[in-house]
Amino acid sequence: MWDQLLIDVQAATAVPTADGFGLIPEAAIAIAGDRIAWVGSVKDLPAEPSTLAKAIHRGGGRLVTPGLIDCHTHLIFGGERSLEFDLRAQGVDYATIAAQGGGIRSTVRLTRELSAQALAEIALPRARALLADGVTTIEVKSGYGLDTASELKMLEAARLVGLALDVSIEPTLLALHALPRERADDRSGYVDEVIQELLPAVAERQLARAVDVFCEHIAFTVPECARVLQAARQLGLHVKVHADQLTDGGGAALAAQFGALSADHLEFTSTAGVQALAASGTVAVLLPGAFLMLGETRRPPIAALRAAGVPMAIATDLNPGSSPLNSLTLAITLARAQFGLTASEGFLGVTAHAARALGLSDRGQLGAGLRADLALWNVNHPRELGYWLGKPNCHSVWRGGRAIA
Repeated sequence: MWDQLLIDVQAATAVPTADGFGLIPEAAIAIAGDRIAWVGSVKDLPAEPSTLAKAIHRGGGRLVTPGLIDCHTHLIFGGERSLEFDLRAQGVDYATIAAQGGGIRSTVRLTRELSAQALAEIALPRARALLADGVTTIEVKSGYGLDTASELKMLEAARLVGLALDVSIEPTLLALHALPRERADDRSGYVDEVIQELLPAVAERQLARAVDVFCEHIAFTVPECARVLQAARQLGLHVKVHADQLTDGGGAALAAQFGALSADHLEFTSTAGVQALAASGTVAVLLPGAFLMLGETRRPPIAALRAAGVPMAIATDLNPGSSPLNSLTLAITLARAQFGLTASEGFLGVTAHAARALGLSDRGQLGAGLRADLALWNVNHPRELGYWLGKPNCHSVWRGGRAIA
């Protein structure tokens, strides 16, 4: 006998089918422990529902999907940077703001002042908003510490958020984000410190599953990033790359070279970069919040990515500077409106493809043996998840077979 059985729902399984959603109109989902035990049409159940499970739940005809996955966030940070948004509205670009002492470095100063507990507490409302939006897995990057102690503190704060909300946190060390002010004249020494001190400390404490780098002209070069990625791989960590956001700096090709889980942003990625991603199996993560808030006009090469068969994920990029976006469903809508994604591409971008971007094979779809991470929605079709602007449509969220929101 199963522990739970959910009926009176339609299921969008994110399993490949002709409709792009894996739709089962009159579905049943059986749960045993924290795993899905069976998914299919209610008419294919082996017996009457009441005889098959200890608890029967009726979904009221709602849509059920896998719990959504936000595969790129900077959830942990101190302060805010609303002034920069105002400056950009007056025509000051991102690079100029950074050169004048704003940008990432301003958040670093505010983040360094706070304890891990304080950082977790101010991040909790942001995490709760994602949870209420159907998200059950949140990738959280460090990167606003820029020294070993502060980076470790950020990763500990991310862990505390997960414990407080019973949500799955996937921690990523953003090892190269910006050059700290105190190391402005010692780039090589700073990269050495990251490789020799920070990476081993994170690996030893098992504080992160992946290492990310910001490969861009205002951040770090391809050779610098390659050194860090190589060291991360040697420590058994996955790698990811902030790639080609502001220029075609070879970030996508770098990600492919190291077999990265994902290459993120990609507005300026070349045809050669797309082909490299396709060959390596690296996921392209689209970040429409940053595209919107920075007033960018160069769209990621969606047609080329699609034609090459590169899986495309969508994330909020939630951060205080370039993407203060706290809704993953709104990110779907923005990706569709700005980049021309189809409804099914938007749906897969926050489920199956987002799971792949984090190297997680146990979620992102509704199928036997996968985690029972579910979201129930007050909508009629999964295409509505990337349609409404600002309308809260999530009814409830389950993680590991338990209702948590």
